[in-house]
Amino acid sequence: MKFEKWQALGNDYLIVTEPVDPETVRALCHRHLGVGADGVLHVERTDEPGYVARLRIFNPDGSEAELSGNGAREALMWIHHHGWAPGPEFSITTIAGEIRAHVLDDRSCRVDMGRAKIKEPGTIGEFAYQALEVGNPQCAIRIGDRDTLDALDLPAIGPAIEHDERWPNRTNVSFWTELAPDRIRARIFERGVGETMSSGTGATGAAVAHVLRGGDSPVTVELDGGELIVDVGEDYHIDLTGWAVPVFTGEWPANAR
Repeated sequence: MKFEKWQALGNDYLIVTEPVDPETVRALCHRHLGVGADGVLHVERTDEPGYVARLRIFNPDGSEAELSGNGAREALMWIHHHGWAPGPEFSITTIAGEIRAHVLDDRSCRVDMGRAKIKEPGTIGEFAYQALEVGNPQCAIRIGDRDTLDALDLPAIGPAIEHDERWPNRTNVSFWTELAPDRIRARIFERGVGETMSSGTGATGAAVAHVLRGGDSPVTVELDGGELIVDVGEDYHIDLTGWAVPVFTGEWPANAR
């Protein structure tokens, strides 16, 4: 199985064109026994009208994700680099629906993420949260200041929130704080992954929560791996802009586990 490894703000995925099963995904993503990645992207051509490809997204634990902002952007840029698309604007299909890209240059693109679905806010443990969906479930938790945010022990806090019964399919969790009316800092605990250097949908969830509280859009989201720009429009329509680049190519042996 041939693969390409891509990364976006340190959020790394393996892109393959051959189908994969959960066991293979877990083996590929293992940081010591495999290639190492935050997930696997399966890209295949499709004859479905209006789309150039179909994308499936797998977490490193083998589960399938509805959407990943960084993963989708890596897949879109891979499609652009490999000449699958007729121009800079094109659409792919995912289990979360249509994802539309506008390629800006060889490194970056703007992605139409559709509309966020705003859910009821609530409290979990010591934290107040805003629930929403941006193609996948999000729990956005506002923290009062940057020092408190940076001091949080996400590996200790995150699992209980991810697996809480109010999210039957688990949830992604973003912890964020306002830096300016149009800028926030966020840390992400991703479903099926744990703490990551960045997450496109996690950044989007935090940005929407910020705008709900009166923040300005577009929102620049500072993550451990860099910055993303989230434009929150009317009816919470989302455009996500950022970069994605290839790291290396390789081949996974058929008998490797």
